[in-house]
Amino acid sequence: MQYPQTAVSIQHWHHMLATGDLSILTTLLAEDVVFRSPVAFKPYVGKAVVTFILTNVIEVFENFKYDREFFTADHQSVVLEFSANVADKQLKGIDMIRFNAEGQIVEFEVMIRSLSGLQALAEQMGQRITQFKG
Repeated sequence: MQYPQTAVSIQHWHHMLATGDLSILTTLLAEDVVFRSPVAFKPYVGKAVVTFILTNVIEVFENFKYDREFFTADHQSVVLEFSANVADKQLKGIDMIRFNAEGQIVEFEVMIRSLSGLQALAEQMGQRITQFKG
């Protein structure tokens, strides 16, 4: 099965980041989307919490940019390589995103290096995620 809608959704994703208009998340994320954080053992499930995480991480990252993108042969998934700063730490990472046939994100997994950059991100996001749960 091919997933032609994925390329359109990735264009919307890049446009969202370029313009700062995060309202697209309401249509881009599936209701039961799963987010796997590089600092949390258990995944976060559901559009509300994933919207909260993505909205906040965009605020935490400084000088964020995507460097490369790779699509699977069927275009169901894409890997986006990024670089950013958090506080005074530099980091590199990848977003591994899987889509459904409608072009909605059903799975979003993040991997980040270096340890010091990941720790800086974990500290800032930890404070914010507590607000969501509280």
